[in-house]
Formats: sequence, C-alpha cells, structure tokens
Amino acid sequence: MFSFKKDQMVNPDAALKGRTTPMSISGNHYVLSTPMKGPYPDNAQTIILGLGCFWGAERQFWQLEGVFTTAVGYSAGFTPHPTYEEVCSGQTGHNEVVLVVYDSDVISTQEVLKVFWESHNPTQGMRQGNDRGTQYRSGIYYLNDEQRDLAQITQARYQTAIDDHIGNTTDITTEIQAAGEFYFAEEYHQQYLAKNPNGYCGLGGLGLNLV
Repeated sequence: MFSFKKDQMVNPDAALKGRTTPMSISGNHYVLSTPMKGPYPDNAQTIILGLGCFWGAERQFWQLEGVFTTAVGYSAGFTPHPTYEEVCSGQTGHNEVVLVVYDSDVISTQEVLKVFWESHNPTQGMRQGNDRGTQYRSGIYYLNDEQRDLAQITQARYQTAIDDHIGNTTDITTEIQAAGEFYFAEEYHQQYLAKNPNGYCGLGGLGLNLV
C-alpha cells in the first residue's frame, strides 16, 4: 500500500489540487481588535514566519508592543486555499505560519526576528518537538530586501550562538525565501490560545539569546 511520508516535501505535481474559494473568516483579531485582513496602516510591514504549531507561535507575536495584527495560516506550499486537514496530510507542501503586521517605528524587523529565533528550535528540520511533518518546519518568508538581509544576518548570528553553547555539529535548518501566497487558516485557529487558554502549545526554544 502507498504510504506518504509527511516529513518529506511533496512533489508539486502530486500536491492536492485545492480550490478557488478563499477561507471564510471574520477577519477580526480576537485579542487586538484589529483587522487581520487589512487595510493595514501605511507604515506597517508584514512578514510571514513558521516556527512549529501556529497556535503557540502566534501568541508570541501578538503580545509584542508595535505589532498591529497577527493571523495564522498556510504558506510556502503548492495547494491553493487548503484546509487544516489537507495541510496536516503533508500533501500540500504548506507550512503552518504566522502573518505578523508590525509598526516598524515601534518595533524593528530585527526585534521581530529575535522573538522568532528564541521561541523555537530552528535545527530540527521537518518537525518541532514532538510535532512532526513538513508543516512544522522553520521558515522566514520575507516581503522586502531588508527583511531578507536581516533574516540571513540573524540566522548567522544565531548559528554562532548555537556553535558556542551546543557545538558546531548542530546546523540551523530554517528556510529563508521570498513570501508566496498566504492563505488564512480556519476561524477557530485564529488566536486559538486566547480563546482556549489551556490549549496545547508545544513551542519551545533552545534557551539561547540572539545578540
């Protein structure tokens, strides 16, 4: 019997076909009372980050001063407008990600990336802790050249911190690439841990600081 390996990226030709209809959600941020879909302030920047199960990941960012809004969704894959079940099957190529919209006059891209690196283990490939599958991979999906450059710079600095404290046999596996389409996840996933304070969160960092 055919067995699909969820820790290996699906071939684009074999990915699920998806649909043309976007996910229907309210668009209202449960915590910040801001629009998840926009419009965003003129000075806002947007970045897309994958660091494991998006429930706990999103909470890391909506708590930051200067963050206008956040949303969870799916990106960096092949299937248009996927469902959660489809993403979890490993047959869409998508990552569970957080859309972070922030006021760069209040919080810098580097500060956002500091939270990204310190909040998860970026060395685990297609998993995060006990969560296994391509949708749990570490990823930075940038929308401008400054974000790309800072992603690469901070990755190198965090790798140095890992080398100094853990050893130089542990390499960061984070993918850094230009952002593609972001597909909003279902309403019940949005700000999940604010709606369900005792909900699951498997997010855990290495205990190392980005300096």
